[in-house]
Amino acid sequence: MPKKVVAIIQARMASTRLPGKILKEIGHMPALEWMIKRAGRSKMIDQVVVATTTDASDNLVAKFCEKKAYTYHRGSMKDVLDRVYRAAKENQADVVVRLTGDCPFIDPEMLDSNLRAFLKAEPPLDFAANRLPPPYTRTIPIGLDAEYCYFAGLETLWQEAKEKHHREHVMPFFYEHPERFNILHIEHNPNYGNHRWTLDTPEDLKLLREIVKHFNGRDDFKWTEVLQVLTDHPKLLEINKDVRHKNYQEVE
Repeated sequence: MPKKVVAIIQARMASTRLPGKILKEIGHMPALEWMIKRAGRSKMIDQVVVATTTDASDNLVAKFCEKKAYTYHRGSMKDVLDRVYRAAKENQADVVVRLTGDCPFIDPEMLDSNLRAFLKAEPPLDFAANRLPPPYTRTIPIGLDAEYCYFAGLETLWQEAKEKHHREHVMPFFYEHPERFNILHIEHNPNYGNHRWTLDTPEDLKLLREIVKHFNGRDDFKWTEVLQVLTDHPKLLEINKDVRHKNYQEVE
């Protein structure tokens, strides 16, 4: 049977380092819309769903999705695993692509390449990601992150994961139990893990806005084109070079 692949973008307004970041304008549209449109260009993803919260602060996210006719789900603020699980179940996902709302330059071709690796693996995988915490080495820019699992695996996590960081960061239960699950860390060669293209601070926002100026209104550029902009204009990398990337075990 064909598998329904659903990309779930977890998104909320209550970011601690840059409140309201997901609706901050980057060029001609909000960060969240960049994600929805770019993920939607994947040839292998059947549906894109925004998973926001029931908190009053996220009424703006719901209104934005309604205005644009984007599919969304509202759930728990802190129990993000529950929110993602219910969004996946509600939309009848067989395969879940987990995205976070702070990656406006997410790349559809990279998503498809990763999905093929996940779906075609033998023996079958339980989980795959293009970035994992140490001892794994990040080889893709921060901001192109994606995780992949089957709905059955997500349901296992939903039932069994108890630690706070498991519930807030959704997938750690997989890679904290490699003896139990068949997981794949998808690496890229050469290594560009020192790049930071995510949206979590004012400095990040400034960098992303500067980058899009080089594309004259385009929103379909490839991640390699972003890399070329930064190669040609290395001073841009100074904008957010001092921003500390959070550890996955940190919770709010």
